[in-house]
Amino acid sequence: MKFFSFIFSFFFFITAEASDLVWYNGADNIRYSLATRHSLVVNTAVDMFCGDMCSVTGKLPQAAPKNDAIIIVYQLDMASDKEKADMKKHNIPIDKLIGKNDAFYIKVIDNKIYITGSNGRGTAYGLLEVSRIAGVSPWVWWGDVKPEHKTSLTISSDFETLQIPSVDYRGIFINDEDWSMRPWSCNTFEPYDKQGTIGSGTYKQIFKLLLRLRANTIWPAMHPGTVPFFMTKGAKEVADSCGIVVGSSHCEPLLRNNVGEWNVALRGHYNLISNRDSVLAYWAERLKETNRGDYLYTIGMRGIHDGSMEGVNTLKEKTDGLQAAIDAQRMLIARYVNKDVKKVPQVFVPYKEVLQIMENGLKVPDDVTLMWCDDNYGYLTRLSDSLQQQRSGGAGIYYHLSYWGRPHDYLWLTSTQPGLIYNEMRQAYDHNARKLWIANVHDPKVVAYDLELFLDMAWNINSVSASTLQSHLCNWLCRQFGDEAGKRLLPVMKEYYRLCGIRRPEFMGWSQTELDKKIYPKGLSPMADTDFNQNEFGNELNRYLCSYQKLKIVVADIKSLIRPDLLDAYFAAIQYPVYSAADMSEKTLEAQKSRTYSQNSLSVNSRIDMIKSAVKSIKAYNEIQSLTSYYNNIMSGGKWKYLMSDKPRELPVFGPPSIPIIPNESEMRQYGDDDNYTFQSDSLSTDYISENAFDYTVADPGAKPVQMLGHSMNAVSLPKGCELSYDFVCKREGEAVLRTALIPTHPNDNGDIRFSVSIDGAAPYIYSIKEADRSEQWKLNVLRGQVVISTNVWLNKGPHTLKIKSLDDRIVLDQWMIDFNTSRKFYVFP
Repeated sequence: MKFFSFIFSFFFFITAEASDLVWYNGADNIRYSLATRHSLVVNTAVDMFCGDMCSVTGKLPQAAPKNDAIIIVYQLDMASDKEKADMKKHNIPIDKLIGKNDAFYIKVIDNKIYITGSNGRGTAYGLLEVSRIAGVSPWVWWGDVKPEHKTSLTISSDFETLQIPSVDYRGIFINDEDWSMRPWSCNTFEPYDKQGTIGSGTYKQIFKLLLRLRANTIWPAMHPGTVPFFMTKGAKEVADSCGIVVGSSHCEPLLRNNVGEWNVALRGHYNLISNRDSVLAYWAERLKETNRGDYLYTIGMRGIHDGSMEGVNTLKEKTDGLQAAIDAQRMLIARYVNKDVKKVPQVFVPYKEVLQIMENGLKVPDDVTLMWCDDNYGYLTRLSDSLQQQRSGGAGIYYHLSYWGRPHDYLWLTSTQPGLIYNEMRQAYDHNARKLWIANVHDPKVVAYDLELFLDMAWNINSVSASTLQSHLCNWLCRQFGDEAGKRLLPVMKEYYRLCGIRRPEFMGWSQTELDKKIYPKGLSPMADTDFNQNEFGNELNRYLCSYQKLKIVVADIKSLIRPDLLDAYFAAIQYPVYSAADMSEKTLEAQKSRTYSQNSLSVNSRIDMIKSAVKSIKAYNEIQSLTSYYNNIMSGGKWKYLMSDKPRELPVFGPPSIPIIPNESEMRQYGDDDNYTFQSDSLSTDYISENAFDYTVADPGAKPVQMLGHSMNAVSLPKGCELSYDFVCKREGEAVLRTALIPTHPNDNGDIRFSVSIDGAAPYIYSIKEADRSEQWKLNVLRGQVVISTNVWLNKGPHTLKIKSLDDRIVLDQWMIDFNTSRKFYVFP
């Protein structure tokens, strides 16, 4: 099957004068007519649509002859001549749908709603689009977003929409499922005797969500302890019934889950060099099983899990070995799937060490999709160059919305800034990565908004822009919780993303993972004091805590606006992440304050302050446990029991606070209820000047502020050669340091990523922010969400002009600061 990329076109016309079509009148059941021949996925979508309409209207839709139906559904690629003639009669633009995958067209014609899909999935998407029009959220099941009951449903009589996907394959990778998806599935949703099974029923719910989000691809869960997808009864059949393309991750060639399927005792070592026949037979088994169906084959070879290929040592050996694997896999595909191997969708993922091997001369066939990756923290590491963009196989992106690994996991809350997702994925699309987009998630419920943004862009790259991200989030919140609540929630969630952009909740321990086990037990460093400083900028530590406390107050206040049947949805999507992030900050920072007080001479006041902070820290820790217990055991009647873990991998950051004193019961009652964090204005001092990048005086054409990105929440993307100018006034003179904060992006190619700074026309200082893979500086950058470059300068009193210029693409400027206190220790730019 050939897949082509098409830019999405969307037409939606509403006029005040136009009359509306009433397609549910409050009395009669909605009637629909389905094309005679259609795919299995259409049956699934019809069932979903009927359930949706029953929830909205209280009445189950009924199938009816076309003349009696209000909704007419056609699937173009399986339509009869009579049906095609009827489409032409009603001016349905079938020429715009023919040959396009997953597209659909909806138009109100002669007081009926006509839905025409280019194929089965497109037809399903079209039908579920009507569910959206009726007010049904894609998160109706996964988010418990129950639709509002309506006594009538109307649609503009001139409604028309043509939708064609921007990216061919769009989906998710269920990964790091050990503390969420797997225990919930096998213990709560569909208990199995065999632990570790993510059952076919669970996959069906995942696939139905993907249909609602107009996605079509799954990389199934594959961690140690999880039963492989192809060994799960009914899983393949469920994928077929939902029109889902099954692929596999970067370390699972030809749909084989090596962790769960390769048995060393029976097959020998997973080593193509020394055990070639056994490895080839293993691959061939899966190809024979999947030679009829919709599959996406990953080619290449790594170790059994997320490790390097076995049996090779030098770079030449690695290159020759990987080339031999690819050549053998292509031979097997031709033998067992299709003699014309170019017609079989294939993906090669140059992830981690494989990128270096590819650049050493590896020959990846032109028809194979190159799937580029981020650095696991949301920053893309490579994109296709001008020659690679001409490949017939195109390119794709493997993007993380959660991660297990160095320098630190983030497997609890979802806090990737929407602006980062937009900035990186728009770059990818503009570099012709339009074949396959996969988001890494540990479970879809927790990543709801970020995932929908990612998939909205995959469906329609122009659905959002750098300047409309806030509107996209606002629309999402209003759809989920109603207009009044949604509009009030927008500043709340913006502030949540800002505070998490300063430091993700999982990173608040200033600790790291996967360190030298000879130095650190289990490779984990202990909790440490943060870089937040109580003595700088009027107490930046308290200011950060105060910002979170204000959010909690507003979230509690907005809760009164939420319909009772949406309170569980509100708790899961808003209250739990906001409160938990706030509590994690309070737990760690109050513990730090308590330790600081204990180091002072313990006067009565110092001792009381130490106890107060210890109590606050403990209470914050306890509230996280209470919130999680509610999420798992009470919310939605226990539907999500075991889905939420507040301590994935039992990392030190999730443990009880490290405090110098354990308060007694009386002290716990007496202290800790005061959330009035005191701090002074940070704008009164004359010894520094601090600005956000978007507050420029002059900007060259091409400079683009990106909403909800960076500590500033409006970081400025600068194409190569683009310059920003800032006028500022010094109230003193002397030696100072210019600190320039940028988003820690990577070059699109193997080149550099440089910028220059110049004050008052002096010779510019030139810096590169390029970092080697997993360097120590890179670790600090991704934990902070910024790279900070320091430049020593001498400044006189009076006016000055700072110019910051990008010398390569991918420079994104966040903030800058002139500081006359050159040895100042702090964390957040004031």
